[in-house]
Amino acid sequence: MVGTRKHPPELRERAVRLYRESDPKPVLRRLAEQLNVHPEALRTWIRQAEADHGERDDRPTTAMLEENRRLAKENAELRRVNEVLRAASAYFASEIDPTRRRS
Repeated sequence: MVGTRKHPPELRERAVRLYRESDPKPVLRRLAEQLNVHPEALRTWIRQAEADHGERDDRPTTAMLEENRRLAKENAELRRVNEVLRAASAYFASEIDPTRRRS
C-alpha cells in the first residue's frame, strides 16, 4: 500500500529540472531550502531521475519499480487462488473417496 505523498509530482519534476539544468550544479542543501523540501528527499529524487535517464546503474528505474509492484500483487493473488484450489481439491477428493485422507 502506498501512502500519501508529501510533495506533489510537479514540485519533484521542477526540483530535478532545476538541478539538472543548472551549471554549475547548485549545492543540494541550498536548493532544498529554496524549494522548502528536505535535502535527502531532493537527493533521492535526483538519483531516481538519473536512473530513469540511464545515467545510473545502482538503482532500478521507476518503470522497473512499478513492474515489480504489479508482479508482487499478481503473485499474491495467484497464491490466494492456489490456496482456494488446494482446499477445494482436498474437499472434493474427500467427497469422492471418504475412506482415504488427503492433505
